[in-house]
Amino acid sequence: MKRPGRLSKISGPGSGVVAASLALARPERGNSATGLLRRAAGHDAVWLAAAVALGASGGRSARRAALRGVGSVAIVAVMNHTLGKPAARSARPVLDRLPGVFPRPNTASLPSSPMASAAAFASGVALESPRYGLAVLPVAAGLAYVRSSEGLTHRGRAAAGVIVGVGAALLTCRWWPVKPDAAASAPPPRRPAPALVDGEGLHLLVNPSSGISWTKDTAETLGTLLPKASITVLEPADDLLTLLDEAALRAVADGGALGVCGGDGTVNAGTTTAARHGVPLAVFPGGTFNHFAVDLGNQTLEDVVRAIQAGDAVTADVGRASSPEGPGTHPEEGAPDSSPADSAEPPEGPGQQFFLNTFSIGVYSELVHARERLEKHIGKWPALAVGLAKVLATGSPLSVVINGRARRIWLLFAGNGIYHPAGFAPTYRTQLDDGLLDVRAVEAGTPLARTRLLLAVLTGTLHNSRVLTTAQVRRLDLEVLRGDPHFAYDGEVTDATYRRLVLDKIPKAVTLYRPADQDQWLR
Repeated sequence: MKRPGRLSKISGPGSGVVAASLALARPERGNSATGLLRRAAGHDAVWLAAAVALGASGGRSARRAALRGVGSVAIVAVMNHTLGKPAARSARPVLDRLPGVFPRPNTASLPSSPMASAAAFASGVALESPRYGLAVLPVAAGLAYVRSSEGLTHRGRAAAGVIVGVGAALLTCRWWPVKPDAAASAPPPRRPAPALVDGEGLHLLVNPSSGISWTKDTAETLGTLLPKASITVLEPADDLLTLLDEAALRAVADGGALGVCGGDGTVNAGTTTAARHGVPLAVFPGGTFNHFAVDLGNQTLEDVVRAIQAGDAVTADVGRASSPEGPGTHPEEGAPDSSPADSAEPPEGPGQQFFLNTFSIGVYSELVHARERLEKHIGKWPALAVGLAKVLATGSPLSVVINGRARRIWLLFAGNGIYHPAGFAPTYRTQLDDGLLDVRAVEAGTPLARTRLLLAVLTGTLHNSRVLTTAQVRRLDLEVLRGDPHFAYDGEVTDATYRRLVLDKIPKAVTLYRPADQDQWLR
């Protein structure tokens, strides 16, 4: 009986050399550290572990870098199993199978898989954050070398692996464009914001229900950074709007400012209150995603503290949705632009709502929530695709009239300013005072609309698809004829019963603290 993996007979010219090579190349048994490292480096799970460590070591930019790195490695894995291995299954010379003579890589792919995965992870991280990219490059190169040195004899395979890995990282940008480090541009206020030394005159509310687990630590940190500020941590029974209104009145009396620390819903309520009372607003990043704070340039608590201490501030537009069904709330055509934070208060009444980031109807809010639940685990683009498939399977289209034209849509998104990238995964803004609404609607009236929409998202071609309609406007008239509209402002769904809305902008409606170095970066 033959032993597995052993040649029973070697004959013919050169048989002695071959037999000697086989004897010398027989692997030694043992649990050496090098062997364990080689086996670990041969599995893509090592990059998932590296991504977890990277994401846990830093803030938002580190998490984004880790997700892009893992996404790049996933593309390499798909390419390897669907393209590389079938192409490499052709017959090879016998010597190619003899360890010690012409060692064969553990993977059957033509480019070096370890090199490709390492290059993909390092390049993906570097695209999102060059600083973290430099940190992971030595680790990625070391793991690739340890693994490849065991069976890689041709430099061409190493070079091909690097090219494939870098290409995979660049391919992620098709679905998930890299967000620039610079904050969105915004003009300074006509009336300077007060410099509040040690936070004196700042009335700050911290919302512990904004998706963060360290609210008490955050409040303590803020108390240390701003010892003279009045800081209130909301309790479950507290009414956010009432407390914001009371804090704003005290800020007006003190000649100070209003502050909020929480998610985008809390920031929305704080903005509405600050604009109504004409007081500056300090936005601290205290939620799960902090979309507006990041666009503003307030990445950390310390950023906002520096701005408050120095009196550095900018102004931003605010989106407004007004219902003609509420008395006195329909914005008149041709009404002069106003700057409530600098002069007059914005009009407000029943049926009117402000939004800092986005307004939406239809299944968009469900799509965003589904994507955000999955984004931390599988990345933004896969989460978007899975979430979209889910909401389209369970949702129903709306019959609406947009600027006098009847249409059937799955959803409508209106951004407070022009969002990037194009398509239906808006991520960031480059300007906070452009005076425009970025409107994107997914049509339901085109043939095979659901199938075409999913294919466009999967291939990264949604911005060119006929199912997506886009426009940049200053005003939008909207009426819902049939279906549940699910009006959502900054991701918060309301229970409003009105069916008609007018969307427009209030230019420079609110003054916001932001460190001056963000403005210098933009210059």
